[in-house]
Amino acid sequence: MTSVTESDEHKALRSAVAALGKRYGRGYLDKVIADGAHPDELWSEAAKLGYLGVNLPEEYGGGGGGITELSIVLEELGAAGCPLLMMVVSPAICGTVIARFGTEAQKQEWLPALADGTRTMAFGITEPDAGSNSHRITTTARREGEKWVINGRKVFISGVDTADATLIVGRTEDARTGRLKPCLFIVPRDTEGFGRRPIDMELHSAEKQFELTLDEVTLPADALVGDEDAGLLQLFAGLNPERVMTAAFAIGMGRYALSVAIGYARERTVWKAPIGAHQAIAHPLAQAHIDLELARLMMRKAAHLYDAGDDVGAGEAANMAKYAAGEACVKAVDQAVHTLGGNGLTREFGLASLITASRVSRIAPVSREMILNYISHQTLGLPKSY
Repeated sequence: MTSVTESDEHKALRSAVAALGKRYGRGYLDKVIADGAHPDELWSEAAKLGYLGVNLPEEYGGGGGGITELSIVLEELGAAGCPLLMMVVSPAICGTVIARFGTEAQKQEWLPALADGTRTMAFGITEPDAGSNSHRITTTARREGEKWVINGRKVFISGVDTADATLIVGRTEDARTGRLKPCLFIVPRDTEGFGRRPIDMELHSAEKQFELTLDEVTLPADALVGDEDAGLLQLFAGLNPERVMTAAFAIGMGRYALSVAIGYARERTVWKAPIGAHQAIAHPLAQAHIDLELARLMMRKAAHLYDAGDDVGAGEAANMAKYAAGEACVKAVDQAVHTLGGNGLTREFGLASLITASRVSRIAPVSREMILNYISHQTLGLPKSY
């Protein structure tokens, strides 16, 4: 059973990453976004310090840790105001799936490069009509001799413009039953027939979102990751870490917003007293802090279960953690903006853009309603309405 207190090693990691984040901070990320650039400097330094690959196996250049350690890295960068969204995708989802199910050749090709940050991989599951429902995915792959041919569409796929490849979730036909089953394919960025179109987002982020088209994309046999018959097992090996990391992203963002509000409430004086002395200001901030801490506990439980190899337990806990963190993040950002009043909407304090960003943690990678469906069916044993 995981301890409710962190180990000295985890505390040291948290402290070291916080120091890195402080050197960059929100100002760095805002400039990167304004310039239409990417946070390459922070990404490279985090990689050199071993933070990006902390969850990947040591024999392939990683740190030999797990999602527990990787979530600490992302949370602390977020708390400093400079989270790296591609950490959710490249080392957490793609790195984990390849480490667990990839061939030796795939591990040799991808894991060292994902660990040292020289290559990144995007993840493509969401579709226009299916969302993230793997049972309704229409992107299909068919065998033609020793090759795979893929057709389909994906939407809201992060970082495809900079990623060296995208791990695409498609479906193949089971020869025994005729039913379609999910499979994962590595599609290099410049593969013929693999198109991308940027989606115009209101979201204030360095990482862009794309719609992908796969038109008769032809891949070699070794583009398939893992066993063609493993299906959902392989898919959820990536989705559970994704939920844990999304929780870390949300908790970090909430902590950052709260820190701005707390600093303001200590200094802003009205009627000869700091506004933080008034319970109408202090109590909502305290509640926001409590909610973030509770979400962090569930996130740590989910990461612990996943790292211990309990995929079923991790699935339940990761969904709960993602739900709790999303709700806590939105409330923390809202209360932070409200604490600053008009100043909360100025660029000087940098909170207004988080109003949009915080809602992503409620929506992606799976909506809170779908999480409630999962918990009501899988945990409570209630019947489905569909």
